[in-house]
Amino acid sequence: MSIAIPLHLLSAVIWVGGMFFAYMILRPVAASLLEPPHRLPLWSKIFEAFFKWVWVAIVTLLATGYWMVFSVYGGMANVPLFVHIMNGLGIIMMLIFLHVFFAPSRRLKRAIATEDWPAGARALAQIRVLIALNTALGLLVIAVASGGRYLIGS
Repeated sequence: MSIAIPLHLLSAVIWVGGMFFAYMILRPVAASLLEPPHRLPLWSKIFEAFFKWVWVAIVTLLATGYWMVFSVYGGMANVPLFVHIMNGLGIIMMLIFLHVFFAPSRRLKRAIATEDWPAGARALAQIRVLIALNTALGLLVIAVASGGRYLIGS
């Protein structure tokens, strides 16, 4: 437990914090300073680097989360409601990430390779919406994780 909780929290912070920074800070600045031929490759390279960390975070979150569920609580049937909520929202976030990784981010790379800036802009817009959704879900998961025991109960 002493290593699982810090690894679990650090993974969540890296993933959600990275999305928050990208969406709330980097996105508006990049949009105001760069035209699509420069902005789209920048985003593609950012996603390429960040998504490696997201993969590590997902594996770590799943491993540490389920390790805690089964070693501390003895299985999903025994966990408090807030843990079920965290788990469900986390799985939804992971599915959204998988979609972003395997669909719009690949379309973005193809559009950049062919210099199809309108198609790249459409792919980036879809990614932007999905990252906004995942950021909101991630912040909700953090709120549930930190206050769930007190707000939702067991």
